Amino acid sequence: MSHSHELNFPPVDLHRIERDGRTYIPDTVRGGYIVLTPEELVRRHAIAYLTGYCGVELRTLMTEYPVDLNGTQQRADIVVSDTSGHPVILVECKAPDVKITGEVFAQAVRYNSVLQARYIILTNGMKHYCFERTAEGYARMNGFPHL
Repeated sequence: MSHSHELNFPPVDLHRIERDGRTYIPDTVRGGYIVLTPEELVRRHAIAYLTGYCGVELRTLMTEYPVDLNGTQQRADIVVSDTSGHPVILVECKAPDVKITGEVFAQAVRYNSVLQARYIILTNGMKHYCFERTAEGYARMNGFPHL
């Protein structure tokens, strides 16, 4: 798989392995290996940024977090929880060629209507948007620090 996009994240060594014509990388959250897709590339960089630059402990981070929306199972890309297990940050990742639109924001807000995390981060690896949930709705923040 070719990755022609230079992501707007610090570099990450993903320890890629090739098997059966596919590229795999270690899943540092759940263990094992997973297929490297463009969206997964963004997810792995977001995880590395959260743990390496923002002080998030790997044990508080979950990927493919189940979200029950009116009986339909959805999955949030990344959820960071506090020490009591309550979601604090919801991260929605898209492939680099997918634009972050109002539809992507609406998707994250739907997930967060169940999770009730304080922060939502939307990223396609190129652009990052951060929002804080307030009593009035969602307030846009300046984005990731240090980028």
